[in-house]
Amino acid sequence: MMRATEILRPRQISAVGGRMRALFLSDVHLATRACQADALLEFLRCHDAETIYLVGDIVDFWGVGRGAIWPRSHNDVVQAFLNKMLNGTRVVVVPGNHDEGLRHFCGFYLGGVEIVRDCIHETAAGQRLLVTHGDQFDGVRHGRWLAYLGGCSEGLTRCLNAPLSWVRQRFGFGPWSPSGYIKLKVKAAVNFVHAFEEALVAEARRRGVDGVICGHVHQAAHHEIDSLEYLNCGDWVESCTAIAEDWAGRLYHIDWFQTLRECEPASAPALPLQEAA
Repeated sequence: MMRATEILRPRQISAVGGRMRALFLSDVHLATRACQADALLEFLRCHDAETIYLVGDIVDFWGVGRGAIWPRSHNDVVQAFLNKMLNGTRVVVVPGNHDEGLRHFCGFYLGGVEIVRDCIHETAAGQRLLVTHGDQFDGVRHGRWLAYLGGCSEGLTRCLNAPLSWVRQRFGFGPWSPSGYIKLKVKAAVNFVHAFEEALVAEARRRGVDGVICGHVHQAAHHEIDSLEYLNCGDWVESCTAIAEDWAGRLYHIDWFQTLRECEPASAPALPLQEAA
């Protein structure tokens, strides 16, 4: 049986939109200011599918205790999914850690939406993939913040070195390198993501499937680990990415912002100025 591992450029299925066999989205984090609801709405206007899997952390119930928000755009996202259901789309919710309250309803239908702890999706090419948010395989519960340290620039650390050294000397502390500390934490973040991927692939192997589609770490990915497929949907907080399956069973990683850039019309060349008669 041929494995559907081909990754095509996002614009080949995104530029014209249309109805696909399946869409996988995760980590939308509605009810938070970080959610890029407007970008998701535009994406949903251009894309439809026979089945849409919402792979966890769609609504951030954790944010309620921190003063959740619910602007009109967030309500419009929910309405967009409901409208797709009315047009025949099957919507499956796989709760994550931020919407874990929904796990009490696994096995039930809420307003026509299927709630499942996890599930197996079979592609048109016969590939069987475990669909799960992935937080239960997160060995470092509070480790995801380490990934943000990767965004710290070397210039910033150079700027911090001098004042921090002066302060530490002033108060009798020894030398300390912020750049070295950040590099150590970034290495820890890389190790954390690697361990997460390995744990998900091990679970896929245990269940006898061909790979896994997940979310949780906000890092879009599509690659093989030990001959099994690892696909991460990414998020709609920063990257605005998704996974799609076409009718041939091929799986695609869609970078929505990249798609929009590729679809921008080329600027027209400047015309020469006509001399006045």
